[in-house]
Amino acid sequence: MKRIIEGKTYNTETATHVCELDCRANRGDFGYHDTDLFRTAKGQFFLAGAGGPSSMWAQSVPNGSVGGSGIRLVSTDEARQIMEAAGCDEDDFAAVGLGVEEG
Repeated sequence: MKRIIEGKTYNTETATHVCELDCRANRGDFGYHDTDLFRTAKGQFFLAGAGGPSSMWAQSVPNGSVGGSGIRLVSTDEARQIMEAAGCDEDDFAAVGLGVEEG
């Protein structure tokens, strides 16, 4: 998937795949989504995916919503939260330039 956002190209084929977001909904559910976190060579994190009419990828239409797909930019803090929720380990964080320290 490839999109241009604010004059910059975001491409899942050339970006580094970081992790997959957990989705507890079944494929047939309106809330189902298939979403992954990526990082560009310049360090920008983004989500790319598709989902149903009640998912994060829903698109508004005159009488409700429909499923959709796309790319959304996320901050470094949001990327860290997504990676923690996905159960990434220290090596995964280090691979995308995010350090972790002992608590």
